[in-house]
Amino acid sequence: MTVIDVDEADFQTEVVARSAELPVVVDFWAPWCAPCRQLGPVLEKAAEARDGKVVLVKIDTDQNPGIAQQFGIQGIPAVKAFVDGEVAAEFVGAQGPSQVEAFFDGLVPSETKQLLDAGDEASLRKVLELEPANPDANFQLARVLYAAGDPGTALGLLGNVAGNFAADGLAARILLEQQDGENARVTEAFAQLDADATEAGLDILLDELAASDPEGEDRERLRKVIVAVLDELGVQDPLARESRRRLAAALY
Repeated sequence: MTVIDVDEADFQTEVVARSAELPVVVDFWAPWCAPCRQLGPVLEKAAEARDGKVVLVKIDTDQNPGIAQQFGIQGIPAVKAFVDGEVAAEFVGAQGPSQVEAFFDGLVPSETKQLLDAGDEASLRKVLELEPANPDANFQLARVLYAAGDPGTALGLLGNVAGNFAADGLAARILLEQQDGENARVTEAFAQLDADATEAGLDILLDELAASDPEGEDRERLRKVIVAVLDELGVQDPLARESRRRLAAALY
């Protein structure tokens, strides 16, 4: 990892000129600043993960007030990314690891990001070797394996994903498909959804939900499948708005 302490004398060389070769992330900080000390190690970890493809520079604003004034630094920590001599991205205040990773990914994608973007089974398995609990990799691989005819393994992977409507919906679909005496109408609904006949598929699922046992497991599974479809449609979609009304009426 490349981390450099820079002052006013070498800013032009170490930041502006160097940013023509690779992105330079500048951390404006001060020793007395507690949020700066909190953010510093997070920035260093993100830079280290990119294996020399980005430079992390630290500038003490107390010792270099001219640079701080030049770039309008009014609060610290302040982070600016330079590309080709210009500020390409920035944020102010301490950020969590996920936000910092996203910031760096916009400059130089991490290995994990590149593998997730590839999205094939081998790449996703590689992510899980590096980060077994990675929710995106677990979900994406589950979808790949489900499509390949391995719903059991897919269901196991989905158990590692929380707070994701699409993942909950896929897990619920698998459970509905695995149960004894599979419901022919639900099977037809899934076929319609797979054929991009979303309105027809939702119509069947909502009818089945309304007719389901209020205390039965199928009711909750149907709800999760429907919510996943609605989430994918988005809040402004007319079909989603009407379907949410029918969903609420069926449930309450």
